[in-house]
This record gives sequence, C-alpha cells and structure tokens, in this order.
Amino acid sequence: MREKEEMTGIAPLSSPKRQPPTVRLRRLAAELRRLREEAGLTQAEVTEKTDLNLATLYRIETAKTKPQLRTLNALLDLYNATGSRRADLVALQKEAKQRGWLHSFEASLPDQYTALIGLEAEAEQAINYESLFIPGLLQTEDYIRAMICGVRPAATDEEIENRVSARLQRQALLEGDTPLHLWAILDEAALLRQVGGVSVMRAQLKHLTQQARRPHITVQVIPFSAGAHPGMPGSFIALKFAEDDFDVVYIDSMAGDLFLEKESDIEMYNHMCQHLRAIALSPADTAALLASLSEDH
Repeated sequence: MREKEEMTGIAPLSSPKRQPPTVRLRRLAAELRRLREEAGLTQAEVTEKTDLNLATLYRIETAKTKPQLRTLNALLDLYNATGSRRADLVALQKEAKQRGWLHSFEASLPDQYTALIGLEAEAEQAINYESLFIPGLLQTEDYIRAMICGVRPAATDEEIENRVSARLQRQALLEGDTPLHLWAILDEAALLRQVGGVSVMRAQLKHLTQQARRPHITVQVIPFSAGAHPGMPGSFIALKFAEDDFDVVYIDSMAGDLFLEKESDIEMYNHMCQHLRAIALSPADTAALLASLSEDH
C-alpha cells in the first residue's frame, strides 16, 4: 500500500498506524547523514554515484525505511567508512527492527513519544528541563496519574493507565548497574503547583529529595528570584550517547513533539543547559529548598 501511494501520489482512505522507527534505525539514519556530510557530499551527488534514487536516500536518512545490506555497504564504500565504525553501522542495520518493552505500548502512544523512549533507553546521559512539571523520570505514580488526568481531561481510563505504565517503565532507566545519568533542572513553579493535592505533592517532594541523593542523579531548582531565564519558553530533554555534546534534543509542546538534530540547534541547547545550570540553585541548596517545602506540606 505504501509503495502504491508513493507511485500514484494518492493517499489511501485509511491505513494502520505506522510504527515509529526503532532507536537503532534512528541512530543508523543519523550516522549515515553524518558520514555523508563528512564526505562533503549532497544527497543529489550520492544518487549520481550510486544506484539509489533521491527519494530512497531521503527515507533512509530520515529513518523512514531500513536500508538493505547491499545498499548500506554501497553507501559506506562511498563514504570511506572502515574499521569499527563500519562494523557498528552494519550491526545497527541487522538490529534495526528490534523492539523492547515499548512494543506493547506503541499502538496507544504518539509516535514521537515512543521514539523518545527508545532513544532515552540507549542514551548515556540526559538533561531534562521542566518549567511546570516534575521531570517525568522522577515522578511518583500518583503524581503521574494526576498530571495526565489534568492535562488530558478527555483521555479514557485505558489511555491514562497506558501512559502511567509507560512512564513507570521509563523510570527503570535509573536502576541497574549502568543507570542513565540524569541532570534534572526545574523551575520553582513546578514544586509549588498542587498536582493531585497536598498529600500527592508531599509524597512527590519526598521522592524527589530521595532521588536527588543518588550519585547518578543531579537535581537543581531555578528559584523565582532568578527572574526571566532562557528555559521559560518550554521544556526539553537533551540526550547524550557518547563522550561529546548532546546528540538529540526532544521538545514537547501543545503544537506537537519535535526532535532537533541539526548541529546548530544542538549547540544552542548545549549553551542553554549551561546557562540554566549556572542560574539554578546548587544541588545542596536545592536539597535544602526541597526539605523546606516538604515541611510546609
């Protein structure tokens, strides 16, 4: 059906929900784009030097399709990719269809959100800035449920429970021998909003305080006294996969979720992260603030 649509330009009247790309397919696509750019080639020049057409190359580089092994080898030959880098990309191609626990939730969650979960699962580090919510990986179950009910008043009980379960599954990233290193920065407003009521917020603040003591989790709060700051327009998650700058930035908004992968965008958010960490309370002062707010509750 998809091939017919591409040939005729006529979309089918209805079709099943397209599965989002796996994290491995997204990483393969990103690496192939990076290799092409390092080789100084445009997409048009690649199509001239290979048997690929422009549409196929576009779909490969945007993770909309998995390249066949012979196609991947042709691209790697053109880009002069050798050694471990080539071997890693071939391995990604073979594993590109693999899905984890998220598979059971894909039909009920937005594509971009499931893509975030997949990327997050393979990241080494994450910075999560939130202006109005407690960061998702640090939320209690009661807070999650109250937040989803408030933000999505038309959601069914099943949709709510699916989202609650998916978020709790995400939090497993903070456990185990090699947990995700999380740097959570949140505006003071997120601590004062009574999501779920007093008892829910009391438990949430206690949980946040406990999590902030763990060696792989850093929590900082930007106090109201800091005034206007670069994070006020909205929340984001910056994911890092290796010992370099962040590779992907995820933005959640009412207009839709968005992934930023351009070098200029990544650089801008790296600078923003540095600025937000600088104006926020230190982790020690944040712990003192959390303790004070817990007592107030």
